[in-house]
Amino acid sequence: MGFLNKLFGTQEQKHEEEKTMTKSNIGIILGSTREGRVSPQVGAWVKELADKRGDANYTIIDIADFKLPLLGEPGGDASGAAAWSAAVAKQDGFVFIVQEYNHSITGALKNALDYLREEWNNKAAGIVSYGSVGGARATEHLRGILSELLVAHVRVHPALSLFTDFENGTDFKPAAVQADSVNQMLDQVIPWTTALNTVRK
Repeated sequence: MGFLNKLFGTQEQKHEEEKTMTKSNIGIILGSTREGRVSPQVGAWVKELADKRGDANYTIIDIADFKLPLLGEPGGDASGAAAWSAAVAKQDGFVFIVQEYNHSITGALKNALDYLREEWNNKAAGIVSYGSVGGARATEHLRGILSELLVAHVRVHPALSLFTDFENGTDFKPAAVQADSVNQMLDQVIPWTTALNTVRK
């Protein structure tokens, strides 16, 4: 049996290979493009926590890497639109890193969301926000947009405070409890993503 196991693999090995092959792709979308933004710090932290779980393929997607002028603006260089579409389409679910600007999400994130339609449909998402009140108001605005785009957004919502989770408002040093909140969010995102994979196929 030892030789056959080496040749064909054990049932446990096959099961692990199947799990690896069927892992969902989760895009961690950075929702700000302004100079001096802190979203890359938050996104890297979320990815580090997520990768330890081993339950999905997590990728950071930075909208600043794509040329997305205001949708419909004449003369704008929208050469990044096709790449943006491809990057979002290959994801099965998302985690949005959201910062609050004037009680809402950034114009850059709203614009990036508006560029696409079907690429968002029937997928799941979690939200990690930050701001003076944890980005709560931006999150509520984003939930309405995601609902229109047929994105199932989960209830658990890590909310980071500029006063307690950042030093001087710029250096990200989250309280220990925030890591638990991220994992609780992902505990909801992953099963919803798995379920919605069947809807799209």
